[in-house]
Amino acid sequence: MPVTTHHTDVAASYFESYSVVGLLAVVGVLFVAVAFGASRLLRPVVPTPEKLLTYECGVDPVGEGWAHTQVRYYVYAFLYVIFAVDSIFLFPWATVFAAPGYGAATLVEMFIFLGFLAVGLLYAYKKGVLTWA
Repeated sequence: MPVTTHHTDVAASYFESYSVVGLLAVVGVLFVAVAFGASRLLRPVVPTPEKLLTYECGVDPVGEGWAHTQVRYYVYAFLYVIFAVDSIFLFPWATVFAAPGYGAATLVEMFIFLGFLAVGLLYAYKKGVLTWA
């Protein structure tokens, strides 16, 4: 009775495709390690008292090092990034929506997606994050 090797061929090609990804990851890690090692070996190390001072845009530091920052600006930026990235998902949806046979399903999925976005925006509004004062 002959032994078929189709099953082993499929498994070998499956793991071969992952070996390429693993090899690429190893090469990437080695590249970063060599770059960091070379920079550590080649950089000049000459500590002086001026270099050890706190640097504030060329001005000598005055007062304490702690300052209050407004977190709301970061929240606005974060909300913008979230909604900008989410709006990018609308473009592939529009191309799939135009394909025959996908209209109703993709329309329902997109309204669910937009519903999640609306709930997040409503939550941010209710928490007072979107008030500029």
